[in-house]
Amino acid sequence: MKAGTRRGRGAPSTILAPRTALARAMAALALVVLTALPAEASAASGRLPAGLPDLPVLTDGVLHDVRSGLALRGYDPIAYRLEGHAVAGDRAYEIVHDGAVWRFVSAANRDAFRDAPEIYAPAFSGYDAAAVADGRAVEIDPREFAIVGSRLFLFRTAENRQRFLADAQLRNRADGRWSSVAQSLVR
Repeated sequence: MKAGTRRGRGAPSTILAPRTALARAMAALALVVLTALPAEASAASGRLPAGLPDLPVLTDGVLHDVRSGLALRGYDPIAYRLEGHAVAGDRAYEIVHDGAVWRFVSAANRDAFRDAPEIYAPAFSGYDAAAVADGRAVEIDPREFAIVGSRLFLFRTAENRQRFLADAQLRNRADGRWSSVAQSLVR
């Protein structure tokens, strides 16, 4: 390979240098952070030193996108009841609750959720209710939902939704299995 090229195809080495320098800097920073942590922050405790916020884990609160932090992919949980369908929330009306960012279409919806999240948050922390009945935690499509009584249920597919609504035993089974499904999630 010629000097200043990548794979001998003429790509200048300056393209690689920033990535390599960044990778080295990140590795060095990680090493400094890890060696600077006191013994109290051991893996056994699972906690960071006092004064630092806990790192998020997959089961912190409701199911949410790990990249954006959005619960329900940004759909308004109040709108399911008011509009009868999934409505995307607005970033102007956001709150952080239960480890996730929730978006709403209005300040009134945001305030209603803030005052009573236990009423408006989806059952089973937003996992597919039919899959929970089968003993599994499965991500959802926020446009596939059902409101049964006062509870909001979400599903991955229309088939799961139909199956869940057609069989009342699935609701009972999901309620019975949720605690073991929640415990099985990666912490």
